[in-house]
Amino acid sequence: MIKEPVIDLQMAKEHGLSENEFNRILEILGREPNYVELGIFSVMWSEHCSYKSSIKMLKTFPREGGRLLVEAGEENAGLVDLGDGLATAFKIESHNHPSAVEPYEGAATGVGGIMRDVFTMGARPIASMNSLRFGSLERARNRYLLDHVVEGIADYGNCLGIPTVGGEVVVEDSYSGNCLVNAMSLGIVETTDVASAIAKGVGNPVYIVGSTTGRDGIHGATFASVELTEETESKRSNVQVGDPFTEKLLMEASLELCKKSWLVGIQDMGAAGITCSCSEMSAKGKSGIKIDLDKVPLREDGMNAYEIMLSESQERMLVVIEQGFDAELNAIFEKWELECIRIGEVTDTGMLEVYHQGNKVAEIPSDELVLGGGAPQYDMPVREPEYFSEINNFTIDTINDDENYNKSLLTLLSTPNITSKQFVFRQYDSTVRSNTIQGPGGAAAVIRLKGTQKGLAISTDCNGRYVYLNPRLGGQIAVVESARNVVCSGGEPLAITNCLNFGNPQDPEIYWQFKEAVMGIGEACRALNTPVTGGNVSFYNETGDTAVFPTPVIGMVGLLENINQSTTLEFKDAGDFIVTLGALNGSLGGSEYLRTIHGKIQGPIPHLNLELEMGIQELCLDAIKKGIIKSAHDLSDGGLAVNLSESLIQSKAGLGAKLDVVRKLHNSELLFGECQSVIIVTLEESALYELILLAQNLNVHTQTIGRVNESNSLVINDQIDISRTKLENAYSNSLEKIMTQ
Repeated sequence: MIKEPVIDLQMAKEHGLSENEFNRILEILGREPNYVELGIFSVMWSEHCSYKSSIKMLKTFPREGGRLLVEAGEENAGLVDLGDGLATAFKIESHNHPSAVEPYEGAATGVGGIMRDVFTMGARPIASMNSLRFGSLERARNRYLLDHVVEGIADYGNCLGIPTVGGEVVVEDSYSGNCLVNAMSLGIVETTDVASAIAKGVGNPVYIVGSTTGRDGIHGATFASVELTEETESKRSNVQVGDPFTEKLLMEASLELCKKSWLVGIQDMGAAGITCSCSEMSAKGKSGIKIDLDKVPLREDGMNAYEIMLSESQERMLVVIEQGFDAELNAIFEKWELECIRIGEVTDTGMLEVYHQGNKVAEIPSDELVLGGGAPQYDMPVREPEYFSEINNFTIDTINDDENYNKSLLTLLSTPNITSKQFVFRQYDSTVRSNTIQGPGGAAAVIRLKGTQKGLAISTDCNGRYVYLNPRLGGQIAVVESARNVVCSGGEPLAITNCLNFGNPQDPEIYWQFKEAVMGIGEACRALNTPVTGGNVSFYNETGDTAVFPTPVIGMVGLLENINQSTTLEFKDAGDFIVTLGALNGSLGGSEYLRTIHGKIQGPIPHLNLELEMGIQELCLDAIKKGIIKSAHDLSDGGLAVNLSESLIQSKAGLGAKLDVVRKLHNSELLFGECQSVIIVTLEESALYELILLAQNLNVHTQTIGRVNESNSLVINDQIDISRTKLENAYSNSLEKIMTQ
């Protein structure tokens, strides 16, 4: 038994609680908390668990409608109806701070945690994606982080037998002090087998199943709710340690359990461990939970109640079943060689009651701990940053029109944000379980739903530079670009999950970025009818005075009713026409070209018309379903020249392309300008008339800009003339050279 420290305001502040929050705890309890109770409040009221600085804004998202089966935030993951008795559960979450401190374990446990959120819904995970951001790879530390983060993701996913089918790798200076590691998982479940994270039914037994409990990850939720400093970066004990082989067993046992009619509820012990699962499940069931920590299987000697309640040891679940089915539950977990220990029962008190060594060490109203109950909810002050007007002043007059465009294109193709990510992707097993139709490197991943004609398209997207330069418009663009990638792969966008990565929310300028981005995301989702299923907010992504670019990563999921409509970005046949869906109106503001070639990060970023965007996506998807389009690739990072190079590089040997584009644009804008609402497609000449008719019906502009040929080179007007070999060398080998320097 540890000696109880004096509980006062100073102790509360050391736990990350404010004076007002400490006073609120005194009101709730009607007394001073003890040390265990203070620890419980500190993790449950941390930013990571309570969303206290963001929940009011998150409620502005479209959180229902479309094909959603549960409202956002109601369960561990979002749930979307696919028809024919099937649903998909998916979610994205951050593991930024742990990965910055211990990149291998931080990334690995990020993958494990998001997988558990999916299979606790009763859904078998069938695909994993990620969105990764690092500082300049000229610094050895950032190369180390990238290398070990990728290794952690690969090892955990590969051992678990779940394909990692793609994602993003972005390099910007702003992420040097604080890398971003966002993991997404998607699973499939029969709608009759969906499980809930709830505790109800007085007397129903409460079990802890899976792995044993150790001291790893204690105060991990609190750790994720502060800025990174030299002190926090040394706190490796705050980083969980994962075991993918145990997770595989836990997944199979949980999926078997979720089919049982006597299961009441199940929840992953992620952030805040036993504390979070007990309080959230009982609050949702409007009940109470009484647990005995002496029953919890431990992996370390001498653990006290504080440590057991706050441990974030991985691969554990809290399970509630109906009375009388203990033997059946034990039989399942005994078969999978996992711990299955009854630690308590459901009560009607509305309290979380915790016992240890015969003493009651905590008694707190469950509802007061969680979001929607007593957890704080703040209206944060906002202020438009001074930089916003100062940095959005770029004009094309500052760019010379006599540069070597061949050289500029090769430079762009070799820059980390555009170059091939095969150095990363080949470390992932992207084809395990044989469902992968399109893996890493395409517009979006496409996964077959075995036993049906259907498939799912999955994409993660965000341009943090855009959001920095214009948060509201950048938030809109993150949504529509993710949707465009799904459409270009043949999928109809259904819904999104998001991971909102920002700096310190107590800084009014940072919160202005957050608020504007959230509003933009909501506007785009309403326009596209892609509701928000849930996700994650990650604040305090900064070191010292430097915050990361605001980075609201969007995970978009789309449905292919027929897997045969899966479409890829590479050119298919010589003689095919190259056509734009939408008007080329390239802008250099915020572009990769402006950053890489001219060393400037300036706006304004490209304009977006949501109504026009909807029409272009509808046209592309309709043409794909009718078999008109052979390839589709949206115009984004690097502009037209990069778009065409990527399609050509992935095409069969010998193909080339020649373009003659008539447009009143500066050469740099035409070649490297980034614009929204443009998709480059190829099709046979005989299909061109049908495409034009479809476009006219939707009032969408199209333009034939060239043809695929057998020249083995890329020619664009009089500005670009490069052999395919040079394009491939620049694009295919650069990242590996950088990482092995």
